[in-house]
Amino acid sequence: MNMDIRQHEARVNITFAGQNGDLPDTVRYDSTDADVRGWVTEAIRGGTVPGIVGQRFVDLTDYVVDRFPANLNRPYNLIQLRPKTPFG
Repeated sequence: MNMDIRQHEARVNITFAGQNGDLPDTVRYDSTDADVRGWVTEAIRGGTVPGIVGQRFVDLTDYVVDRFPANLNRPYNLIQLRPKTPFG
C-alpha cells in the first residue's frame, strides 16, 4: 500500500459483507459520497479490493461514508465506507 498520499487525497477503507479492504488507489478527500459509493461498487464488482471477495450484486445505497482528516497517528486522510450496522 502506497503511503505517499497527497494532502488533498484519501485512502478509502471499506467494510462490506463482513469483509474489509482498501481501494488500491487514493481518491480526492472532497469527493462526493455518491462518487465514493460508485467507485467502491465498481471495485467490488470487479474483484479489485484486496480483502473483499468480488460480488456481482453490490448495493451501497444505505452505507455510511465517514471522513477522517490526517492526524499524528495516521498521516493521511481516510474515508471509510461502512454499513449503518456494526461489523457489516
